Amino acid sequence: MPSKKATMDYRKKNPHQVRMSPEEYQVWKEFKNDKNERESLLKEEATQAGIDLKDIKHYWYKSEKFSMFAKNDVKSLDEIKAEILDEIKSLAPKFPKIKRKASEDDHLLFIGLADLHLGKLSSAFETGDPYNHMIAEDRAKEGIIGLLDKSSGFNIDKIVFNMGNDVLHVDTPKNTTTSGTQQDASLMWYDAFRMAFKLMVELIEICSSVADVHVIYDPSNHDYMSGFMLAQGVEAWFRKSKNVTFDVSIAHRKYYKYGKNLIGTTHGDGAKADKLPQLMSIEAKEHWVDCDHYYIYTKHLHHKVSKDYMNVNVETLRSPSGTDSWHHRNGFQHAPKAVEGFLHHKLFGRIASLTHLF
Repeated sequence: MPSKKATMDYRKKNPHQVRMSPEEYQVWKEFKNDKNERESLLKEEATQAGIDLKDIKHYWYKSEKFSMFAKNDVKSLDEIKAEILDEIKSLAPKFPKIKRKASEDDHLLFIGLADLHLGKLSSAFETGDPYNHMIAEDRAKEGIIGLLDKSSGFNIDKIVFNMGNDVLHVDTPKNTTTSGTQQDASLMWYDAFRMAFKLMVELIEICSSVADVHVIYDPSNHDYMSGFMLAQGVEAWFRKSKNVTFDVSIAHRKYYKYGKNLIGTTHGDGAKADKLPQLMSIEAKEHWVDCDHYYIYTKHLHHKVSKDYMNVNVETLRSPSGTDSWHHRNGFQHAPKAVEGFLHHKLFGRIASLTHLF
């Protein structure tokens, strides 16, 4: 039997249930805490009524003494994610292993698909710079193929494909970023996700026709949740490939060693640029002493910034995305639209910067 104080506290928090007696409160409490009993009763009632249990999100529980509103137990985000990834893995195609010819003068091509913002809507009538999901898809493909063409004169044995970085423009059904900032969108969030998934798979397949690919995902501010799920799904799709590897954790800074090069990536909305070199020396210390050339590629700003901090070059990449209403109104416009890439020699460091302009 609940104490008088417990009953009074409950009534204060639930004024609509002031008629519930202590006995009724005890029954309610036991029912609320007994998950097995709730599920058993709910399943029995749903079966009799011909209702799919998965379609029931909440319900009224009624007895002779009282009725109460209850929520059905729903799956957690982790459970949903696990189910989706398991399904993708079960459908993942088999990729034949591609054997590459060794070269004594190999290079790495870093491809930074920065701030694609698939799903962004920009009106030429207002901004003079049209942009939507179809233009985003075309620019992503054109940009990556353009960089591969421009680098075709070099022996490339590795491609680092840096995805993430605001691939998707919104992160909620209300067309907002993860933090809730309203955005102009050209299609529904779920259509954008499906489109982005197909696009990322296609781009990685294009890159893998040239060299083995290492995919790096950077969490970003527009699509912190959906972008992470996108990266996890793409990794699951290529799980049977021997020529594509992934670093798609939620860590905000990633590092990759290539010969004497240490390459870092981050979206750019977190740690300030002048802090990144020291963070690299600590977080990638196992590679730091073995390298002579240090580079960190950031995004987020949509325009070019490059600065040496002692022996570490920090460079912000341009974006292929158009100018939306907010950026136009505030004058953040007219920076060149581009997809950028960088060629790194194993011994001599970065030897070329490649730009595909739109």
